[in-house]
Amino acid sequence: MAEFFPRFSVLKLGWRALQFRKTSLTGSAQIRRTSSCGPNSFGLLFDIDGVLVRGRTPIPAAKQCFRKLVDGNGKYKVPVVFVTNAGNSMRQTKAEQLSHLLEVEVSPDQVMLSHSPLRVFNQFHKMCVLVSGQGPVLEVAHNLGFQNVVTIDMLRKAYPLLDVVDHNRRPKNVVSPSKKLPPIEAVVLFGEPIRWETNLQLIVDVLLTNGRPGNPVTSLHYPHIPVLACNMDLLWMAEAKNPRFGHGMFLVCLESLYKKITGHDLHYEALIGKPSVVTYNYAELLIRQQAESLGWTEPVQRLYAIGDNPMADIYGANLYNRYLQSTHHARAQVQARGGSAGQVAGDMQYETVDDAKNSGKVMVGGSYEHCLPEGCSSILVCTGVYSRDQQDLPPDQTVTEQRIFHGHRDFRFDPSLTQPSFVVHDVQEAVELVFQQEGWPLE
Repeated sequence: MAEFFPRFSVLKLGWRALQFRKTSLTGSAQIRRTSSCGPNSFGLLFDIDGVLVRGRTPIPAAKQCFRKLVDGNGKYKVPVVFVTNAGNSMRQTKAEQLSHLLEVEVSPDQVMLSHSPLRVFNQFHKMCVLVSGQGPVLEVAHNLGFQNVVTIDMLRKAYPLLDVVDHNRRPKNVVSPSKKLPPIEAVVLFGEPIRWETNLQLIVDVLLTNGRPGNPVTSLHYPHIPVLACNMDLLWMAEAKNPRFGHGMFLVCLESLYKKITGHDLHYEALIGKPSVVTYNYAELLIRQQAESLGWTEPVQRLYAIGDNPMADIYGANLYNRYLQSTHHARAQVQARGGSAGQVAGDMQYETVDDAKNSGKVMVGGSYEHCLPEGCSSILVCTGVYSRDQQDLPPDQTVTEQRIFHGHRDFRFDPSLTQPSFVVHDVQEAVELVFQQEGWPLE
């Protein structure tokens, strides 16, 4: 893997592979089935927005597809996990929504939200953390294991003089001293908030004051307290004709403000959600659990990730596939030297993990001893962020980062990682293609 570069000012166009027809690549992302494998050897990872629904409206092909994915008793034929970068709800709520929209039973154990991997970040669970987002953020944080949680609203009430952009929300009278909150030790960003100006102001206040926003800034505290961010999607697809701002856009604002004020880059302790490797490690754990619930005794050997966003779903699946290949290669090298698979963790250099936080090092649901999949194929549908209406640019055109790179600042732009294994029209075509690849009738 080439050296990691956090930013590129000029990038070569990497979209020529997105042909407007069902097609496959000949590169390493393609997974070829070996004759020794039985039919019970693959699992499906579904994105939600732009693949199964647009806002609150189900995509017609999704219902048809899921009717075929369950038998007469409503039991899934293969392990299915829903991997979304949404994070402003509980898994139970999202499962109920999907069950209603798809007209099949979806268990909370099949749902992975952008913040789900935070369950394994135990080192932060006892810290006093400030959480940002919308929806039941306090309940979400406690459910993930955080024990001492402060919300933006709690912080605003404790320090009412901090939030003054909206003149109507400014205190009208003299503010009496309020009960002080404990010092904030870390910031957790679940998703895009409703009042961006409030969250941006208070988060920056916390970072500049080393977690004590009621104190004056007398010197720069850098590095600042830890920041963990979930969901890096710059854009996402709802009912509107064009994509809408996502949490990634909020992160761009926060990074820009912090850099402008301090002259330093905002540092993330972890970036979670697609396309980070830790997200797919966690999804693979859920796939294994689903396989066990179906009575499968053999490990899942191949994963197929279906999504609509080249910079989240496709980039993430391909990055995870590269990670898997590197892990298998490292295992083979260790075993060739007479070692055990368990030694791989100490020997690997993680050279294929592109995210700056090396989140692929966080193994969840087991160790390197368990059988990892052979690989992960990426399937791009044209019903969301990416559509067939988009036009190719000339193959020799050089484009700037701002025009083409919608990934996070801390991810190196590798055009090959945005190239899907397959491009299809919708999710039904995607599932039919997978079953055809596996030689297993869907009906």
